[in-house]
Amino acid sequence: MLTDLYELRDDVYRRPLITALQRIGLGPGWKVADIGAGNGDVSVALATQVGRTGRVYAVDIDPLRRNEIASKASLFSQVLAVTQAVEELGLPEKVDLVFARFLLLGVQSPAVAVSKMLGAVKGGGWIVIQEPITSAGRIDENPLSADTSAIKWPDIGILVPKLLADAGVELKDMWAEAPVGFKSGPEVDYLFHMTEHPLPQEATVVLPPLVTVVGKLK
Repeated sequence: MLTDLYELRDDVYRRPLITALQRIGLGPGWKVADIGAGNGDVSVALATQVGRTGRVYAVDIDPLRRNEIASKASLFSQVLAVTQAVEELGLPEKVDLVFARFLLLGVQSPAVAVSKMLGAVKGGGWIVIQEPITSAGRIDENPLSADTSAIKWPDIGILVPKLLADAGVELKDMWAEAPVGFKSGPEVDYLFHMTEHPLPQEATVVLPPLVTVVGKLK
C-alpha cells in the first residue's frame, strides 16, 4: 500500500513540481539532489530535465528504497541512489539544486534539515521545498480525518518560507496548491489511502495544500 500511496501522491501533486522546475529554469547539465527521494519518481522527472550531461543524487534514509529507485531509473545512468538521512547529508560534490518534497514533516528538526540541504548547494544555486498543510484538507465542508499522530510537523508547509529566510536564502517565489477531486479519480483514491475510510459517494475532496517555496542562495 505504501508504494501505491507514493505513486498516487506523485500523480496528484505533479503540477506544482513541474511549475517549480520551470520557474528555476532546470535544464541539461544541472547537478541536482532529490532529498527524501522515496521510490524515485521525482528523481526520474529531474533526470529527464538534466539529461545525460547532468546528475541526480536520489537521497533517502530507507535502504530498501535504493532498489526501487534503481529500478525506476534503470534507463538513466545520471541517477545515483544514496542512502543517507538528511541530518547526515554529505554528497561528493556541490549541486545546482536541492529539491525536497514531503520531507520536513517527518524530521526531528526542520531547521537542521534545511541547514544540511543548503550546505549541499553551490553559491548561486537553488533550493525548492514542497511541504503540506495537512489540517487544511477537506471532505466536502469537513476537515479530513487522516491520522497525523505519527507526523512530527503535519502543518510544516506554513513554516517553510520563514525557515529559508532565517537561513539567509533569497525567496524567489512561493505559492500553495491543493488538488481537488469529485466522486472519483486519483485525488479521491489518494485521500482514501490517507484516511482508510470510505468516502461519501459524491464527495468533493480538497487534498492538503502543498506549499512550494523557491529560494536562491546568495
